[in-house]
Amino acid sequence: MKMSNQEYNQYVSGRARPSPLWKDLLWAFTVGGAICAGGQGLMTLYQSLGADRDAAGTWTSITLIFLASLLTGLGVFDDIAKRAGAGTLVPITGFSNAMVSPALEFRSEGFVTGTGAKLFTVAGPVLAYGISASVVYGIVLWLVGRL
Repeated sequence: MKMSNQEYNQYVSGRARPSPLWKDLLWAFTVGGAICAGGQGLMTLYQSLGADRDAAGTWTSITLIFLASLLTGLGVFDDIAKRAGAGTLVPITGFSNAMVSPALEFRSEGFVTGTGAKLFTVAGPVLAYGISASVVYGIVLWLVGRL
């Protein structure tokens, strides 16, 4: 069947269900807020146990990364993400999920060539661009400081 782009777009528009935008926004806001509130609760807990603010922040990050990785491994994070959408993309939990998912998918190919290689398919570009951006930012800051 030959279709032009316009005919194809009309066909898809006629078949696609409209997205419940306000419901999706509410779920994303609620789940994202719950993750952030949970992180704040963890930070308060760690501080009440005697950690200073920096150490409590570190322990909170470690805990959130561990929980997101564990929930990804158990298949629960994906179920939450189906409903909450972008609400699960709170940077630390979303990044953890993005690293663990491909590693789990390719674990049958071995520890090094499967899990190890796929673990860095997301982290590699993030690290490369993050380091490059920080170098450029440092140079700009140094130049501005010289003026």
